[in-house]
Amino acid sequence: MKKLVLFLIISAFSSAAIAQSKYDKKLADSLGADEYGMKKYVLAILKTGPAKIEDKKVTDSLFRGHMDNINRLVKEKKLIVAGPLGKNDLTYRGIFIFDVPTVEQARALVDTDPTVKAGVFAVEYLSWYGSAALPVYLETSERISKESH
Repeated sequence: MKKLVLFLIISAFSSAAIAQSKYDKKLADSLGADEYGMKKYVLAILKTGPAKIEDKKVTDSLFRGHMDNINRLVKEKKLIVAGPLGKNDLTYRGIFIFDVPTVEQARALVDTDPTVKAGVFAVEYLSWYGSAALPVYLETSERISKESH
């Protein structure tokens, strides 16, 4: 039993040493990471809005503008996750995760979306604390997508 406890203690210290040896301060600082490798983001949940637009040409134009706006925000490195949600009883349609620390900053970015302006989508905002490495997943995402969005 003493050997097992000693082994577990040595393993714990070894794991901590290995984790610290992999720490890259320059990368952490460039991503805005705190001491836990985390930072603040804003999650925006798009919900079905009050507008009922019947004209398909108008709807198509709004959604084309929606996708153009998403792509612009990604290029500006403000939007790091975006995508639709499956059917649900909550009228939730999609999510955005913004690489900004405040809801006010995220709201200003969402307000540039034509579908939000037209009332196709309503938006709820939540502060979110997640891995500071999240923005670098986009580099990999671009390399594994055959089609552009």
